[in-house]
Amino acid sequence: MERDEEVVQRYAEQFGNTLAEQGWPRMSARAFTAILASEDGRLTAAELSERLKASPAAISGAVNYLLQLRLASREREPGSRRDVYVVQDDFWHQSMMSQDRGLSRWEEILRQMLPYVGARTEASRRIRATIGFVEFIQDEVEGLSDRWIKRKAEIDAEIEAEDNS
Repeated sequence: MERDEEVVQRYAEQFGNTLAEQGWPRMSARAFTAILASEDGRLTAAELSERLKASPAAISGAVNYLLQLRLASREREPGSRRDVYVVQDDFWHQSMMSQDRGLSRWEEILRQMLPYVGARTEASRRIRATIGFVEFIQDEVEGLSDRWIKRKAEIDAEIEAEDNS
């Protein structure tokens, strides 16, 4: 089946709306899905502005959000002064790993706070439960990462087999 740009854009908007409903900034969600669904996985700010019918300022804020979460990266177009925003092949994994590092910082700060909220207080119980949850998530993310690396290799092999057939 050939690429149908109109249908692709419609589904990209639908996915962007779904991300926005789940708490993403709306323009960042739309920019992310536009890049994700683009043929090369890379668009300039001008291309994003045109596709999304949005101002350059709105696009700038949107891509900065994506850069912070490591869901996209900024590259320089060869021979040009224009930036290109790129969705990497394994962006979800990279984003999750960077967020996991943030969880370590949360845990560290909460552990430092714990002695000062008072022993056997409601605040102490909430903070200890939060620390326990963060530890649990960190353990799970590590296992998920290992399993994802194996699964990603399987997916890559499936795609390569399809491409070679």
